[in-house]
Amino acid sequence: MLKEGLKAVWYWLVRWSCGVFCIFVFGFRAYGTKNVPERGGFILAGNHQSFLDPIFCGVALRRRLHFVARDSLFRNRFFALLIRSLNAIPVKRDKPDVSSIKTVIARLQKGNGVCLFPEATRTSDGRIGAFKPGFGLLCRRADVPVVPVLIDGAFECWPRHKKIFSPAPVTVCYGQAITAEQAKNMSDRELAEVVTCRLRRMQAICRLKHGKKPYRNYPD
Repeated sequence: MLKEGLKAVWYWLVRWSCGVFCIFVFGFRAYGTKNVPERGGFILAGNHQSFLDPIFCGVALRRRLHFVARDSLFRNRFFALLIRSLNAIPVKRDKPDVSSIKTVIARLQKGNGVCLFPEATRTSDGRIGAFKPGFGLLCRRADVPVVPVLIDGAFECWPRHKKIFSPAPVTVCYGQAITAEQAKNMSDRELAEVVTCRLRRMQAICRLKHGKKPYRNYPD
């Protein structure tokens, strides 16, 4: 119990520090936080623009998050220790990982929020790509709400080809949740398509609202 309490204190300390950093460096703004459930398990499904996306998704929320991260991030011993202390879950990116998926579902069923990026890799042009197979299945088996979260501006401040970020405005929008019941009534493919379409629509609205040109030429 004491160990869990210390982990919670550490998480909120890091979260507060990252929040200050995001506000001063990126003029960070968040909208729609009321769409995130106040209790119980939920999946936060976001588009992937930069290495900082997990931070952007979590700093505006009053709930602790658990994060799905590719296993290669755990190769460095000290970095692995850091991200594990902040509830990161290693998952193999290029092959089925039954053990990790069971871990994710177990944490969701304990009432935790889990943040993941269904594209599984950072965007190369700012657009939202296709989701990896298994996203819909995970959501339906977990039997929890799915909240789409849109990150905009992170691609401009830290695109894939740059070694380090530069200051640029970043906005995060939390969309209306898809309930567990709604998810169960969809196929895996349908659920993935619904979340993808919502994120792309949220992206267009967000960029127009802030005077940016929306991304075009998405596949049908």
